[in-house]
Amino acid sequence: MAGLGTWSLTRVVLIVLLLPGSLAECGHISLSDSIVRLGDPVTASCVIGQNCNHLDPESEILWKLESELQPGGRQQRLPDGTRVSTITLPHLNHTQARLSCCILWGNSLQILDQVELQAGYPPPTPYNLSCLMNLTTNSFICQWEPGPDPHLPTNFTLKSFKSRGKCQTQEEPIQECVPEARQSHCSIQRKHLLLYQSLVVWVQAENALGTSLSPQMCFHPIDLVKLEPPTLGTLDPSPEGAPAQPDCLCFHWESWKPSLYMEQKCELRYQPQLGEASWALVTPLPSRTLHHKLCGLLPATAYTLQMRCTRWPLPGHWSDWSPSLELKTTERAPIVRLDTWWRQRQLDPRTVNVQLFWKPMPLEEDSGRIQGYLVSWRPSGQVGAVQLCNTTELNCTFHLPLEAWEVALVAYNTGGNSHPTSVVFMESRGPPLARLHAVARDPHSIWVGWDSPSSQPQAYVIEWGLGPPSPSGSNKTWRMEHNGNITGTLLQENIKPFELYEITVTPLYQDTMGPSQHIYAYSQEKAPSHAPELHLKHIGKTWAELEWVPEAPELGKSPLTHYTIFWTKAQKQSFSTVLNASSWNFVLRGLEPASLYHVHLMATSRGGATNNTGLTLMTLALDESELHILLGLFALLLLLISLCGAAWLCCSPRKNHLWPSVPDPARSSLSAWVPTIMAEETFQLPSLRDPSMPPIAKITVLEEEEKKPGPWESSDNSGTCGVPTLVQAYVLQGGPREASTQPQPQSSTNDQVLYGQVLESPTSPGPGHYLRCDSTQPLLGGLTPSPKSYENLWFQTSPLGAPVSPSPSQEDDCIFGPLLDFPLLQGLRIHGVEGMGGF
Repeated sequence: MAGLGTWSLTRVVLIVLLLPGSLAECGHISLSDSIVRLGDPVTASCVIGQNCNHLDPESEILWKLESELQPGGRQQRLPDGTRVSTITLPHLNHTQARLSCCILWGNSLQILDQVELQAGYPPPTPYNLSCLMNLTTNSFICQWEPGPDPHLPTNFTLKSFKSRGKCQTQEEPIQECVPEARQSHCSIQRKHLLLYQSLVVWVQAENALGTSLSPQMCFHPIDLVKLEPPTLGTLDPSPEGAPAQPDCLCFHWESWKPSLYMEQKCELRYQPQLGEASWALVTPLPSRTLHHKLCGLLPATAYTLQMRCTRWPLPGHWSDWSPSLELKTTERAPIVRLDTWWRQRQLDPRTVNVQLFWKPMPLEEDSGRIQGYLVSWRPSGQVGAVQLCNTTELNCTFHLPLEAWEVALVAYNTGGNSHPTSVVFMESRGPPLARLHAVARDPHSIWVGWDSPSSQPQAYVIEWGLGPPSPSGSNKTWRMEHNGNITGTLLQENIKPFELYEITVTPLYQDTMGPSQHIYAYSQEKAPSHAPELHLKHIGKTWAELEWVPEAPELGKSPLTHYTIFWTKAQKQSFSTVLNASSWNFVLRGLEPASLYHVHLMATSRGGATNNTGLTLMTLALDESELHILLGLFALLLLLISLCGAAWLCCSPRKNHLWPSVPDPARSSLSAWVPTIMAEETFQLPSLRDPSMPPIAKITVLEEEEKKPGPWESSDNSGTCGVPTLVQAYVLQGGPREASTQPQPQSSTNDQVLYGQVLESPTSPGPGHYLRCDSTQPLLGGLTPSPKSYENLWFQTSPLGAPVSPSPSQEDDCIFGPLLDFPLLQGLRIHGVEGMGGF
């Protein structure tokens, strides 16, 4: 399908370009110049002949540059019927473009003619022309730089001719040499040249816009000869010769055979095979010697060597660098100083065990590789030495006779042995250090210092390793300080945090040494390992005495700064106190009897704090007699509080909360104490008959002992009526109540209230007698001052819900007459008196 689509598109394009067939012969484009400088203007004309009469004479001729329509075409018609369209492109900025003359045919644009436009620059001048005579290929080769691209096809030609003298005259031209496309070198065969005759050479560059020539060169071909590089090889060492020096390399070379009879000079360059090392140059090397010894190199190092040659003293070109030759220098004997230290232990009266340690200290930047170490001892009276150790380690253990006091130590490799180091086992007879101290600088270093002894040492040996419980002498590190004037050094090798180290310092003198002194120090101090155990010495009901045994000072740790005792009750109540580090006992006070306590001790130093396992104790319980005393005291206290409360309730003028709120008659006025009257309890009272009646608060109706008519029997005497046997009531002081629907405010209980007693007999003709009383007892014991309607027998409810009182009878008048003088009687309910249902 893809191929079919491509074929169809091609067919359509051909139809557009070729149909109708006569259109291809109608138009013709003529140019002012088809190749111009880039950016210059171009003028083009399109002519449509008179034989194209089938075209619409009014159709316009259009121009296209590549795919863009170009405006500005000028249309004209000649007398013979020919139509001409001319266009000028002001700036041609395309190095290569197609210009088309078109006409609108139907609904499509038809191309009448098409031309190719090219734009570029004249050829630049070639430069850097150089030539050489290659004796291997017998050709004269020249090369040059073509310069920037002119964007136009450019042809280069190597031109030359033979000359005499200083190339002032041209004699015989030499065949021109045209390089291959896009090549900038060309070769002239040896047969066209004379090696000792002057030759003039130059390069010509040419394109559609012009021609340029390079500067001419004048020379003899023999002066431009380039030799082939020599061949390098290795020299085999002679059996009888001296051993090779560790910093030298010996090699030889062979010159190119055609140049054997030429005077030459050569250059050598070498490079160590060590990363990004650069080349080093050695010049000149005479070619006649054909061998060379290169010294000053690194021992045991591989090198790469290359060599090149040229004619000398005559002019010529350097040959290329020869193929590489790789050689390796031999090792040199180690150049080191061996610092030594030892430990001795006598095994029996004639033999001693020696543990020898050493450290290689390089004396040069490249001191040589060390393959191993040899320890030897030369017995007195013997010529040869006895080998004690041959090891690659930095220590060795061996046995020696008790009288042996010196051994020799050397380092070796394939290049030989280092200078021997004499190890003399000196006796400890020098003065000791005055004082030794150590402190941790950080978790990975310890500073150890000392006071200089009385005699100035030559050096110091410092040893350090893990302290107890590590085995003594295991994995110890040591170092020798050769400056005897120092009074301290920083230890950083093999130091780990939170570890105890044993540090030993020994002064070394001219022929002896001082006694070793040691100290323990932590690289970073930890908290104490454990705190003392608490013991209960004595205990009581409210106290407990504790004691403990202080721990011995730990190696390398700072002393304790203080103790802290914590005790906790079962209810999680915690207490603590701080004691100084010299304390060994403490008494806990203020405890509760028969209580459980948990106690623990914390020991604190500069490195931290540690708790012990703790102690649990229980205080003693109280005795029975003590318990009785406490209960008695508690009962006495409770009684005292009760009495105080009762006195306060009785004597306090404030409101009493133990009984209903009733005003004190002696301290308040009944006229001001009016209970709240609800709307549904409002009723009318008859007015008092005697407004001048003194205020009376209590009445008592007494019955005569002699027999009399029934209390509710009628009598002819309308002025007299029966009364209940005993009626006690309380009335409000004040005027007659008026009918009101508004609630009355209650008066303060502090107003004075007076009591009154009424004595009256049913047969007595006169009015009742009133007796005044100043009692302060409560008036109403629990009765509501304002009774509800259902508590009064004479109240009835009307159909409308308002309370109404029944119309009183004659007896009711007798009852209400005197009693309604006391308003409080309205709230009384009299029990035990028959015939008073209406009361």
